[in-house]
Amino acid sequence: MTELGFTCTQVRSDPYAAGPTLVFRLRITATGGARVHALALRCQLRIEPARRPYGEAEGERLADLFGDRSRWGTTLNPIQFAQVSLLVPGFEGETEADLVVPCTYDLEVAASRYLRALEGGDVPLLLLFSGTAFTGPGGFQVTPVPWDKEAVVRMPAKVWRDAMDQHFPGCGWLRLPGDLMDELLLYRSQRALPSWEATVRELLDRAPIEEAVR
Repeated sequence: MTELGFTCTQVRSDPYAAGPTLVFRLRITATGGARVHALALRCQLRIEPARRPYGEAEGERLADLFGDRSRWGTTLNPIQFAQVSLLVPGFEGETEADLVVPCTYDLEVAASRYLRALEGGDVPLLLLFSGTAFTGPGGFQVTPVPWDKEAVVRMPAKVWRDAMDQHFPGCGWLRLPGDLMDELLLYRSQRALPSWEATVRELLDRAPIEEAVR
């Protein structure tokens, strides 16, 4: 059975994608220079929040995910980031391939809220691989890619921010129920408000947010 190893050498944003997209450059090795006819991979990407420190402002923004900082010893659990597939062409010994990961800016998604809360530094990611390997010097041997194959990645938070800014510069997104969206559309229409920003601003001005008592 051919042993496979996975390493992530780079993470970048794709400026030409239709939506926010990250590209993980993978180096895949087969022990002993073995021949691999093809790899059909599944990759689960997971954020490991316990593997980095957080500033005071970051901690406040992460309270809705992890609670008060005094509880973080038990609440900093992994967050699912994405699950994607990749077909790797045949190679001998070693090859490199791009793992393309579309991203969402939906702030109802825990991964998006986590990444938006960060001011800088690295995002600790774990890439977990599975799938099927087609190997053999002559003919095909079909073997599963074991679930224990993984790669640790320290992705600069700026890379995710750049991917978002390319498509949604200076913006954020909220997902609302359909009936509430209908009410907001009616509110905006009745008052002839020119944009959603103006609509939300008027609502906030009508019910100002009181400053929290420190």
